[in-house]
Amino acid sequence: MDIKALFPKNARVFRTKTIEKLMECNSGEHAMKKVLSRLDLVLMGIGAIIGAGIFVITGLVAANYSGPALMISFIIAGVVCAFAALSYAEFAALVPVSGSAYTYSYAALGEIWAWIIGWDLILEYAGTVAVVAIGWSGYITSLAAGAGIIIPPSFSNPPGIDGGLVNLPAVGIILLITIFLIIGVKDSVRINNVIVCIKIGVILLFLYLGFGHIQPVNWTPFMPFGWSGVITGAAIVIFAYLGFDAVSTAAGEVKNPQRDLPVGILAPLAIATVLYIAVSAVLTGIVPYSHFTGISAPVAFALDQIGVSWGSALVSVGAICGLTSVILIMMFGQTRVLFAMSRDGLLPGLFEHIHPIFRTPVKVTILVGIATAILAGFFPLAIITELVNVGTLAAFILVSLGVIVLRYTQPSLPRPFRCPLVPLVPILAILSCGYLILALPFRTYLRFAIWLILGLAIYFLYSRHHSRIDDDTSVRNCQDV
Repeated sequence: MDIKALFPKNARVFRTKTIEKLMECNSGEHAMKKVLSRLDLVLMGIGAIIGAGIFVITGLVAANYSGPALMISFIIAGVVCAFAALSYAEFAALVPVSGSAYTYSYAALGEIWAWIIGWDLILEYAGTVAVVAIGWSGYITSLAAGAGIIIPPSFSNPPGIDGGLVNLPAVGIILLITIFLIIGVKDSVRINNVIVCIKIGVILLFLYLGFGHIQPVNWTPFMPFGWSGVITGAAIVIFAYLGFDAVSTAAGEVKNPQRDLPVGILAPLAIATVLYIAVSAVLTGIVPYSHFTGISAPVAFALDQIGVSWGSALVSVGAICGLTSVILIMMFGQTRVLFAMSRDGLLPGLFEHIHPIFRTPVKVTILVGIATAILAGFFPLAIITELVNVGTLAAFILVSLGVIVLRYTQPSLPRPFRCPLVPLVPILAILSCGYLILALPFRTYLRFAIWLILGLAIYFLYSRHHSRIDDDTSVRNCQDV
């Protein structure tokens, strides 16, 4: 049965946007500058993926879900993401336009699904930025305390946590990065490239310092919360791999997207997975997993516990740099998704405005900065972390489904990169992501349902009536912003 026949008045919500029409948004004298190389994309991916997963949530997940089997949680998450990343790579090379999963869903599944996943991505990116900023605050607070500068708990914690009023360091770093993103993409990427080199060096230093202090007894019991705890841990750490999605949002600013985007998506994922597993093994090997309860800076904490205080301070500096790059790339990704949704008429026009000098979407960047600063300043880490993962997994599912749909509806499209073993690999991505969604705490579903209902209300009250799918307004706008 044709599902469109069930909703004749709303049939337009299932219309897809042709790839030709999407590609026209990359042309015009006022399109965003194509300044990113393959190396820039790989370092962007590493910068976005390696950060919160190592420096912030390893302690949280080990203490509450996975125990020493944290390394297994990261392996599972890495395999699931690899299935999804292959689908992302095919789409990114086929439709190298800003918007990531939102744009891919628009091309393959239809407007309503594009809206849903775009709305998910808004939550996903905002939550990730907030989580990482909270971790950044934990490291800067610890480092400042080591230097004799005490940041009062009331100004380093959200309301309800240790007498907190607002997490000022988290708010401050988000606002600072907002300024960098306004100034320009290329300068921001140069900063990220330097930071990534520092971050990798610090992680390797931690592995070197910690390896000799591993006590195998700390790995027993290996699965203190059982297999269900390992799976839940994998579902929670999945958001740490979101960086390859962020790389795809930059498609409209890549010099040679068909050649470079698949490498920029897949290479960082492989590198990050190896480092995540290694750090998890060393971290839980030198400190019992239960000691990480309530610790927001677990790597520095672990080195302190084995008496390597100078290493702890150095790791804190590297972690601060590393988390800064994650915030930078994730905020970049969110602005590009909002820009794409506005370009198509689904969000108000202010989001698509490009500054005449900086050539960046300034208004939306400011809005994202303010919104994520509020989230990081006033909400606790655990709530944000759980909520983010539903959106991440939903995006992976729809992109994987989109690859299958386009392979059968438009088999003759030129595909510079082809996901192998279609439909098997996308189906494995869909099933594994669905399984991880089921492993998340029930309260996460309730919060996500509220967010989704709000998004659907906005779509049917505003977006459906302002969509540009039936005219060439979106194309003209890509050229005239």
